[in-house]
Parts: sequence; structure tokens; C-alpha cells
Amino acid sequence: MADGLEVSDLNAWFGSRQVLKNIGLRAPANGVTALIGPSGCGKSTFVRCLNRMHEVVPGARATGQVLLNGEDLYAPGVDPVMIRRRIGMVFQKPNPFPTMSVFDNVAAGLRLAGVRDKNVLHEVVERALGQAALWDEVKDELHKSGSSLSGGQQQRLCIARAVAVQPEVLLMDEPCSALDPIATAKIEDLILELKKDLTIVIVTHNMQQAARVSEWTGFFLMGELIEFGVTRELFTAPRQKKTEEYITGRFG
Repeated sequence: MADGLEVSDLNAWFGSRQVLKNIGLRAPANGVTALIGPSGCGKSTFVRCLNRMHEVVPGARATGQVLLNGEDLYAPGVDPVMIRRRIGMVFQKPNPFPTMSVFDNVAAGLRLAGVRDKNVLHEVVERALGQAALWDEVKDELHKSGSSLSGGQQQRLCIARAVAVQPEVLLMDEPCSALDPIATAKIEDLILELKKDLTIVIVTHNMQQAARVSEWTGFFLMGELIEFGVTRELFTAPRQKKTEEYITGRFG
């Protein structure tokens, strides 16, 4: 079994402002690691450091070590574009490519990688939409615009687009915050299904969601990782006072 992600001494800045301080945690393979904490505590910056999207922002930088299955993603000569193929990402707001059909949305990453064989594209698109629990709903509407789908379907389309290139890790930054409870339940079921093949890291404001879908949880506060551990234990018997105050609603 693969190792998953291992992070040590991760620091991140926007210009001169430090937003992450000495973060270290392990997100084991074939499991779900949830990150919780109040707005602005560094959760989203942390996940963007995992696939090196943080450094795309002008003036942003990061130091430290991020290992994917033992390989240092910040080592000299590592291509960030290849890392983003291996570590897919789904954002808070569904963002299908608006001018593209459902089919082309899912096929976009493959075409970018040079895949032109129509049979291969069809096979992968069907598989990815199946993995995203969307195939049965859209199989007769593959030519329609991706943005014509409902919000929940659009988010599952974005998940299909991310898994089509067969990443090793899927990062999800508040994937359900714009969705209704029914669409949220579908995404949560999907997360539990996808972890059979992937390492998943999910940022969520919803502590019940973290409890439902994850095996491990990290609590972030003001750029620091206050506590990290088995989800059930962190929610029922937190070791740190600040964790307890956050999960009992005293701040946040």
C-alpha cells in the first residue's frame, strides 16, 4: 500500500505575512483526512501547498517538505504541473468550464496530456463520471454545457474531471459549502467510495461532515496545527483546550 502524504515543517507566506507555521501531519493513503478550524486559519493555504498551487499567487512562497509516497514534491527539478496531475483539486464553488460540454469537461485533462484516441476518451469519461456517481444522470446529455447542470451535479462533474487523469490524491476545499443537504449527502457518499483508490484531504467548516467522512482530523488555528489525530478521538476527547473550545462552539 502507498504511504499517502507526509508533511513536515511546512511554512507559507503571502509576501511578508506568514500564514502557516511549522505544520506537520500525515494523510495516510486510502483514507480521508479532514481539516477544520475558523475562517482564515490557514486550511485552504495548506491544501494549496500540497499541490504547489500556493506558489502561483504573486509573492507567495512556501518552505518545508511535502512527501507523496516518499517523494519530495518540493525537491529541485520537480515539475509543479506534473504534481497537479498527481494531486487533483476540487474547489468550494463548482467550476465546470462554462463553454465546454459535460464530455469535454471531463476529457479536458486527458486532451491536455495529449490523449487524442476517441475510444480512449469515451472510455475514461464514462469511467470518471461513473466514479463520480454522475454517469446515469448525464449519459444522454454529454453534449450539454457543463454549466447547465444543477449545483450538486456540477460539483460531481468537477470531481469526475479531477479523477479522470487518475490522480493519487484528491484535495477538496469545502466541496459542499454551496450545496443543499441532498447534494451534500451524495458528495459524502462519493468521498467514502473514492477513498478506496485515493488519498483524500478535505477542508470543511462542517464538523459533523468531518465526523462522518474522515478517519483523521487536524484542527488549525491562526496558521498553526493545534491538534491532529483520529477523528473520533479528537471530537470526543480532544487533548488541547483550544480544540475543545472550538468543537463545543465557544469560538469560530
